[in-house]
Amino acid sequence: MNGANHHRRDTCRLCGGKHLSLVVKLAPTPPANAFVPAAERAREQERFPLDVFFCDDCAHVQLLDVVDPRVLFEHYVYVSGTSPVFVKHFEDYAGFVMERFKPVSGGLVLDIGSNDGTLLSFFQKAGMTVLGVDPAQEIAAAACARGIETLCGFFGADMGAEIAANRGKAQVITANNVFAHIDNLAGVVDGVRALLAPAGVFVFEVSYLVDVVRDTLFDTIYHEHLDYHSVGPLVRFFAAKGMQLVEAIRVGSHGGSLRGIAQLKGGPHAVGASVAAAVAEEERLGLDKAETLRAFSRDIDALGAELGGLLRDLKGQGKRIAGFGAPAKATTLMYHFGIGPDLVDFIIDDSPLKQGLFTPGMHVPVLSSSAIAEQKPDYLVILAWNFAAAIIAKNAAFRESGGKFIIPIPKVEVV
Repeated sequence: MNGANHHRRDTCRLCGGKHLSLVVKLAPTPPANAFVPAAERAREQERFPLDVFFCDDCAHVQLLDVVDPRVLFEHYVYVSGTSPVFVKHFEDYAGFVMERFKPVSGGLVLDIGSNDGTLLSFFQKAGMTVLGVDPAQEIAAAACARGIETLCGFFGADMGAEIAANRGKAQVITANNVFAHIDNLAGVVDGVRALLAPAGVFVFEVSYLVDVVRDTLFDTIYHEHLDYHSVGPLVRFFAAKGMQLVEAIRVGSHGGSLRGIAQLKGGPHAVGASVAAAVAEEERLGLDKAETLRAFSRDIDALGAELGGLLRDLKGQGKRIAGFGAPAKATTLMYHFGIGPDLVDFIIDDSPLKQGLFTPGMHVPVLSSSAIAEQKPDYLVILAWNFAAAIIAKNAAFRESGGKFIIPIPKVEVV
């Protein structure tokens, strides 16, 4: 199972346990963001297993197949600043942290996986000193150019200690949609512990297993996302690392996310009721049992049969179908449900970084929104389903001319 760009671990990423059960087996895919230029369309892209495991010791849900992070992240094409929804989310997020924890003015805020610096820009405006860490070379350079100092690399124990020695302790450390992307989570938390001020907080957002299972958000499973977090296993993990989870707050991004807040053990912040409430809800939903995840796998297959049947039926009637949005999760959905260029002619995406490229493995062309008027598809499958309302509102002209939208998740809907 091990190759130059991939290895399979044999222990739980949170507790180190060895009792791991396979609960969901998705179709192997190339890396979800490995878009290719026209010149490389003929070249077959390497695919990696997408198998989901349940830890029988601590109930953590995870991928054991680890693709080399340099393959995934050094030339990354996702930037948060292109999405108005996320810009607003990060503005509110920074406001929440400043208001709730009142960090010392001018103190250090560090963002792990800082991307284009969108979140840090709001902390900077609030009077904090900011520093980003991100492995994507081009994106880190661009963030620096716009005044958000960014170290290009992977955050871990050594980097945390080094930043603390050179710049002092951090009031706030954030990690958004990256705390699920890291194989060595223990090393990252060691780095956080070394860098955090005594009254500081570590705030992270991750896709939440409760929402993933309840709403069949299986396409959020791809190689960048090694972990599918729930609160129970995280409480135990932080405690074992000399830290304490003090809040577990539900937020709406990515179809349902968890905002966790941790402090150093014995820190000044009281543990909120949200932590015990989340653990109780997870137990009520059976997320501490492997069988619940196996039932989730069966739900995925039912959804795929319905969507695939609809698209093949429309194609049989001679309808033209295009996709809207080329997020990472579209790779999982298209592979697992067998939706390729035979069903979808092209995909619209608003990111100039993706336009003119072809989707990972399936090699469906990604075009700008002008292609809707030029090529006149009958149906648009909203692959970026978490932005469905905004996409439908923005494309009123398509709808008025008789075009229809298909929303594939959480349930198949034709609008």
